[in-house]
Amino acid sequence: MAARIRIEKAARRLTLYLDGAPARVFPVSLGRAPVGPKRAEGDMKTPEGRYFVCTRNDRSKYRLALGLSYPSAADARLAFAEGRIDAATRDAVIRAEAEGRRPPWDTPLGGFIMIHGGGATEDWTAGCVALDDEAIDALYPLVPLGAPVDILP
Repeated sequence: MAARIRIEKAARRLTLYLDGAPARVFPVSLGRAPVGPKRAEGDMKTPEGRYFVCTRNDRSKYRLALGLSYPSAADARLAFAEGRIDAATRDAVIRAEAEGRRPPWDTPLGGFIMIHGGGATEDWTAGCVALDDEAIDALYPLVPLGAPVDILP
């Protein structure tokens, strides 16, 4: 069963697609500065773009967590063009994406972006996507490593 996630930041909504059809919809909370794409460590923004699930954590501080491949190659190319990261950092992020693995999470762009539990009542995270615990319990077993995740404004 192919899983895909679509997150609409403005609507505070996560939709799980299974085999191309919407299967479940959950409310979400975002970073404390939710408008606009994530550009830097500590900006409290939730990223926007195409990512994939690169880690799974069943012992998360926030119940369960699906790690996202932020920063993406597109994020790294833009940051390099704007002079916010060096070529080595850009290339490491691009390589990680091409190899389907977790990108470096210790860059000036930030990282360690997760879909996790902890509650979806207000924007409270440092950039992650938070769901109610019951929602992450339902989502987690259906989403494998490599599942695509689109985050829209």
